[in-house]
Amino acid sequence: MPGRLEPDPIPRRDFIGIYGLWAAALAIFGSILGMMRLPKPRVTPEASTKFRAGTPAEFSPGTVKIIPEYNVRLLATEQGFAAMSLICPHLGCVVRESVDGFLCPCHGSRFSLQGTVLAGPAPRSLQWLSITQAIDGSLVVDTAQETEPGTFFQV
Repeated sequence: MPGRLEPDPIPRRDFIGIYGLWAAALAIFGSILGMMRLPKPRVTPEASTKFRAGTPAEFSPGTVKIIPEYNVRLLATEQGFAAMSLICPHLGCVVRESVDGFLCPCHGSRFSLQGTVLAGPAPRSLQWLSITQAIDGSLVVDTAQETEPGTFFQV
């Protein structure tokens, strides 16, 4: 029999009830913390794959414009406009223009002026990119949308 100064032992039923209350309080606290994170987005937006390259009036037939921010080569001809990616399909190096086409400085792949593989470890040709026209008349190049080689956008 316990003495006056010794506390009474907690019955098992009361212990389980107190444990259940603490578990519920912890679950509610965790839920509130989770809800406080909801207003702030956890996903950062990606950069757009589309960019404006200029108006068709800026390009006379035969004009070639390299856009280094996007590693794109824009070509204006009598047939229309074409855009080609300057990223090597082998390992993603940026190719540079040579006398007879393009050359990958990393592993030596060579490409023709149309982007077809002439030599090297590159598994396929350079990508030709989709071109559309915006409402204001400027040309919009989409670096994520590939088109068939030799496809020209006509204004």
